[in-house]
Amino acid sequence: MHHYTMCGLDNVWLSNGYRYGESPYGPTVAIADVPGLYKAIAMTLATQASPLSGPEIRFLRKHMEMSQESLASVIGIGAQSVAMWEKGRGAIPIPSEKLLRMMALGFCNGHATIRKAIGEINFEDAAEHAKRLVFREQEKKWRSVG
Repeated sequence: MHHYTMCGLDNVWLSNGYRYGESPYGPTVAIADVPGLYKAIAMTLATQASPLSGPEIRFLRKHMEMSQESLASVIGIGAQSVAMWEKGRGAIPIPSEKLLRMMALGFCNGHATIRKAIGEINFEDAAEHAKRLVFREQEKKWRSVG
């Protein structure tokens, strides 16, 4: 068994899929299919019965390639709250935890709508986006034009 801590979690152990080696700098370990491993970890965290810990919240957020600010924006809270949850200095409210789990499952399953939504709201500075919403009706359907 290999105790895999590079993902930021202390409770991940690999029963196979790794190889020990040597380099001029010392012992090494090679992990097969790291993206697949991270997806499996995220799916397990999102479906586990126990509450998410701070490091698990951080892992899911990073796996979805979101900043603390963008996750906070989706949930409708301040980024400082996300930072506190990740540090274990406050419990994540149940509705926020459920939303995070649903987002992670959608992201891992390749749900295009969720991936697109995360991509569209994953920005650093909301003030850079236009305040004017412009729509155009085309073929009996309204669409945003910028």
